[in-house]
Amino acid sequence: MHEEQNQEHWPVWATEPVKIVNPDPDWSEQGLQVIHELRELLLPFKVTEMEHIGSTAIPNLSAKPIIDIMAKLESWDRLEQIVFALQPAGWSYVPPELDGREWRRFLVKVEQDQRKGHLHLMLEHEEHWDQQLLFRNRLRERPELVQQYDALKRKLAMENQHDREAYTDAKTDFVQNVLDAGPS
Repeated sequence: MHEEQNQEHWPVWATEPVKIVNPDPDWSEQGLQVIHELRELLLPFKVTEMEHIGSTAIPNLSAKPIIDIMAKLESWDRLEQIVFALQPAGWSYVPPELDGREWRRFLVKVEQDQRKGHLHLMLEHEEHWDQQLLFRNRLRERPELVQQYDALKRKLAMENQHDREAYTDAKTDFVQNVLDAGPS
């Protein structure tokens, strides 16, 4: 998000601090539940695939307690209808100019002013889709990477507690190294 924009009118969840918690074995089941709920809501919109991604999708990894789901769409043509369909279920749309990532459309599930879920909508053939899966799957296969990433995330969360974007950006080198490493 762009820091120069006036944050005083932003919702509480938009500026909440980075908080990493210990791994929760229920995250996997929660991810399946969120996918199930989203499938029902998105059924009319030709969602072709859905995946639980992010740190809560990796066993034994500390994380922000937010379930990240990505869903694949054929086009952005019905985006406004999708946003409208998801709003009653607590999903808030973050416009691309605020999100800063033109390759996706982003929604945040909010409960009691706290983020509970992220939905990353992507078009078919989006390279970030494959990168997200590759990163998740490599960490699932390599416990030593999970330990390294866990330590890095905890350190960066302390250093960037009040700047979510800086926290995310600071993980970029680790993520890229995992993507470039190839299979174990």
